[in-house]
Amino acid sequence: MLIAAVAILSMAPSTAADPGLPDGDSTQFISLGGLDRSYLLYKPSGLPAAAPLVVVLHGFGAGPEFSVGRFGWNPLADSEKFVVAYPAGIGASWNAGAACCGSASNQQIDDVGFITQVIRDIGAKVPIDSRRVYVAGMSNGGMMAFTLACNSDMFAAIGAVSATQLGQCNPPRPTSVIQLHGTNDILVPYNGGFGGARPPVPDVDAFWRRVDGCGEPAVNIDGQLTISSADCAGGNGVELVTIDGGDHSWPPFATSMIWQFFATHPR
Repeated sequence: MLIAAVAILSMAPSTAADPGLPDGDSTQFISLGGLDRSYLLYKPSGLPAAAPLVVVLHGFGAGPEFSVGRFGWNPLADSEKFVVAYPAGIGASWNAGAACCGSASNQQIDDVGFITQVIRDIGAKVPIDSRRVYVAGMSNGGMMAFTLACNSDMFAAIGAVSATQLGQCNPPRPTSVIQLHGTNDILVPYNGGFGGARPPVPDVDAFWRRVDGCGEPAVNIDGQLTISSADCAGGNGVELVTIDGGDHSWPPFATSMIWQFFATHPR
C-alpha cells in the first residue's frame, strides 16, 4: 500500500543559519510516530544564504556511517557548498514497498513522513533552498528515493544507484531522475527479476521519461558506460547510466556524476 502523498514543504530560504549549529558533523534526533530516530548532518563552512540539501539514503544492512565513509559526499559538499543529511533507517532498512526490504517494510514504517520531518528539521537549523532539495540512495535506499518521488513533493531530483522502482507510482509532479546500474547486478537485476517484483531498470527510465514529458534520449558510449540522457518539459531531465559488467555497488564516479545532474536540475 502506498504511503499518502506529502505536500511540498514551506521552507523559504533563510538569511542566516542557527548560530547554535556548528559547522562539520553532528548527530540530530527527532521523534515520529512514537519512534526516536536520528540522522547525521554535515554542514560545510561558508554556506550561501540558501544552500542546496542532499539527503543520502543507505542500502539495506548498512547505515549512515557507511554512506559517509564510502560515498564521498562530504568532501564534495565542502567544495560545492551544499548540506548533506544521512538519515538512519529502522533495522538498517527503508520501507520502499512490499518487495523490499527488512524491518521497515515488515513494520510499515512511515519513512516518507520521517524523511519529510528530517528536511523540516534541517530547514529550521540551516539556510536551505527549497528549490534545490535532492535525494540519492543506494540499493534499498535508491528504492526509497523512488518511493519519495512517487509519494511526496519535496525533491527537485532523485538519484538511484543499484536500485529499481517498486509497486505502483502516481507521482504528484514531474521529477528529474538519474539512475546508475550495472548489468551484472544479481541482487537488483538490470533486466528485472524476482517474479516481476523488481522491474527492469530501462522500464523505470522509460516511465519517468513519460512522466516528465521528455524528448527522445541522446545516447553516448564512454568505455563501459552507456549514458542515455533526455531533456524534458519544465527543465527536467531523465538519465540512465548503464555500467557494462558493473555489479551491486556504488561506483567511485557516482557521487560526482549525481551531483552534476542535481546541480543542473533545480525545481
